Amino acid sequence: MSTQPKDQRLKSKALETRLTHTGRPDGAPSHAINLAPQRASTLLVNKAEDLYAPGIKTYGLQGMDVHDAAKAALCTLEKADHCILVESGLLACTLPIFTFVGAGDHVLLPGNVYGPTRRYCERSLKRLGGQVSYYNADIGADIEGLIQDNTKLIILESPGSLTFEMPDIRAIVEVARKREVLTALDNSWSAGVYLNPLDLGVDMSILATTKYAVGHADSFSGAILVKDKRIFSKLTEASADLGLFTSADDAYLLLRGLRTLTVRMQRHQQSALDIARWLNELPEVEQVFHPALETDAYHQLWKRDFTGASGLFAFSINAADDGTDLAFLNALELFGLGFSYGGFESLAINCGPQLKRSATTPPSNKPIIRLAIGLEDPEDLKQDLAQAFTSALRT
Repeated sequence: MSTQPKDQRLKSKALETRLTHTGRPDGAPSHAINLAPQRASTLLVNKAEDLYAPGIKTYGLQGMDVHDAAKAALCTLEKADHCILVESGLLACTLPIFTFVGAGDHVLLPGNVYGPTRRYCERSLKRLGGQVSYYNADIGADIEGLIQDNTKLIILESPGSLTFEMPDIRAIVEVARKREVLTALDNSWSAGVYLNPLDLGVDMSILATTKYAVGHADSFSGAILVKDKRIFSKLTEASADLGLFTSADDAYLLLRGLRTLTVRMQRHQQSALDIARWLNELPEVEQVFHPALETDAYHQLWKRDFTGASGLFAFSINAADDGTDLAFLNALELFGLGFSYGGFESLAINCGPQLKRSATTPPSNKPIIRLAIGLEDPEDLKQDLAQAFTSALRT
């Protein structure tokens, strides 16, 4: 038997193996497979000298064993050295902005940015004296022309919200590094399985672990993954100043979900591509927005940087925007009508009410529907979509 610590032995193993074994008890004569959630506020120390000693946990906000295990698993997932756990995906998106963009500072956002991130910047950040500008996701290295002397952070999404534009991550990161501007990328679409932003030079990778990592639509959490210790320290300080804390139960559900993440992602990917290709051939569909689809405008960028795709994509209905989208959604039987994604169930929403764009325009003036493909049989989902088209477009 190897005398190396377990985490060292796992480094050479495949991701599926590492996610199965990382953060589990090692060396005890007998133990449960899963760590139990420890619900604690006050932590007791053994001697008075430990009350203020560095490196000793003295309050529940610092996390317990299940939090440490979840962070270790997430670091394994994204090849990170440090992880910050927070209460939601949105908080994971906004904490880097709160941390690094203050009064008089400037942040660059993609024009198709996730709506709540836009809302935070337009409302809270501006109220605190921060400045916001938007760029077209297609900008590439030309983003240098938008960087100001006070620009502290560039936010990226890959792909972008709702209509799935794909930025040239490498080109933007190269410019940002030259200009000493930090970068943070929302990596929720790939769940960290199919894209490693830190390998591409991104400073902070953001995950809405509420979605694919948890996988069962019953828990909130978010994570920020980094390699740089200085960035990690700043994020940790901001998190502590705000009193942020992911509950033990949510950390437990996150860790449990990570154990099966790669298997579920394979099924999400396979079913979504099958349905996207099927939709792409229908006369009722104007366009399918899925970067892993061979006909997508961003397919080559996806192919260069990603190793796979998730179950989330969109399409536009080949009809006037006269309530067809609502009729289509109301006719669905297997797809739930709801926000978020990444659970076992399939979901659908109409994108129009939240399709805000800056520095760019929506790719279609037709009704756009976003689908989150779950774990159901894809043939059953196709039948449901087909009957919804028939009902919505009936003359």
